[in-house]
This record gives sequence, C-alpha cells and structure tokens, in this order.
Amino acid sequence: MSAAPLVGYSSSGSEDEEEAEAGDQAGPGAGGRPRLQSALPSQRWPVPDSVLHMFPGSEEAPEDNSAKHGGRVRTFPHERGNWATHVYVPYDAGEEFPDLLDALLPHAQTYVPRLVRMEAFHLSLSQSVVLRHHWILPFVQALKERVAARPRFCFRADRVKIYTNEEKTRTFVGLEVTSGHTQFLDLVSEVDRVMEEFDLTTFYKDPSFHVSLAWCVGDARLQLEGQCLRELQEIVDAFEDSELLLRVHAEQVRCRSGNKFFSVPLK
Repeated sequence: MSAAPLVGYSSSGSEDEEEAEAGDQAGPGAGGRPRLQSALPSQRWPVPDSVLHMFPGSEEAPEDNSAKHGGRVRTFPHERGNWATHVYVPYDAGEEFPDLLDALLPHAQTYVPRLVRMEAFHLSLSQSVVLRHHWILPFVQALKERVAARPRFCFRADRVKIYTNEEKTRTFVGLEVTSGHTQFLDLVSEVDRVMEEFDLTTFYKDPSFHVSLAWCVGDARLQLEGQCLRELQEIVDAFEDSELLLRVHAEQVRCRSGNKFFSVPLK
C-alpha cells in the first residue's frame, strides 16, 4: 500500500493544543511585515501600542516539555513575540457522532493501544505557520476580506484514512472528505493568497481534506493500514444513518494564533 498522506500538523499538536510562540525566522516578510506593505523597502511602518500590547504577557515562552504534552515534540522552538497560527473549518457533526467514535476507537486500539481520541475536530485549510504577534490582527482582517464572501456549503467525510505528520512523529486516524472537496479547494485558494501576502507557507498542492479522530506518537501506519483500516471502514459504513450523520455544514472559517481564536462566518 502506498505511504499515508502527510497532514498539516506540527509535531507539537492540533487545534486544541497549546501552540504558542515559535521560530522568529519564519515571520512574515523581510523585516517582519507583509509583502503588500513593503513598497518602500527602507521604511518600517510604526506599530500602534494598542496592537503591540493586545496580548498582555504573550511574549513569555512556556516551558517546552514534551512529557507534559503526551510525548509530542515541537517542530519549531518557542520564540518571544512569535505565534503559531493555523486556519481551519471547525467540524460540528451530529449528536450521535460520539457513538461512532465509541465504536471506532476501541477497535483501532486493539491494533495500536496508545491511540488517543481527539478533543476537538476540524479540517485544516493551512499548515501551521508563524506570525509576529503584532501582525495577527492584520492577518485576520486579510483573511476576512478573502473568505467572508465565500458561500456556506455541505460536505461529507466518511472514508477512513491513516495520516502522518511530515516528520513521521505522529499518526492520525481520520475521515477523509468525499463530498465537498471542490469547495474546500476554493477556500484554500483564498487562504493561500493571504499566506502569500504575509510571505508564509501555503497549503499542500494536492490536499486530502479530513477530520482527525485519534492520534498517537510515532509512525503506526504499519499496524493501522491494511486489515485494521478495512475493518474501521466497515464500522463506518454499517453505522446507523452514517451517511446523514457525517453530512456537515461548513459555516465558518476559524483562525487560531497562539491561544487566541478568530472566526470568519461564510456568506
């Protein structure tokens, strides 16, 4: 079987984890400002005090101890004034979704006992990138201008798939989108334009949009692919009203930067 797709997770965690300041070298643009405001290379625009101090105490880097984060290892170190940033669509499935997870996770754990259920669910529209803290609000405003006019849509994620992060330090059991892929590509194209404005890394060329259900430290593809994957898919297919349950409305795009969250409703 071919290698599992890469996913846009840093090895430090997902949406619900404490991703704070990270590498200064990945800040937006030369001199730490977006490309669109660099028409005069020798001129550095002043940053208002209200922006510089909008997150009191945000420049204190937390202790980087993987033992406190389930063994996860960060892709980039903490740096004062820099914030890990991620753009995604929250996944709000039906009220019976936990029942499906209760059927899937114990079965997967018979193959990989260290699997842990995700605490929150989402579909990534960006990789984890790094922003200087005083560029968070301009970034969110640019994201709003690009995304807010996009229409809401329905999608379905019902194909079980195994993923790893780029470093192969974490493995994920996910549900891949089988309906709504085009609409997600449209959103990513808008998010990528914002990333380019801020000289940040854009999303993957051929993304596999998915909802991660569980994760574990290390590369567990060998145990989870093959027979386990087929059995997990059978559980999803046989689950009562699974087609309706896994049909979800995408109504907003959300951005997390450090410990701050921003929501942009779709049209």
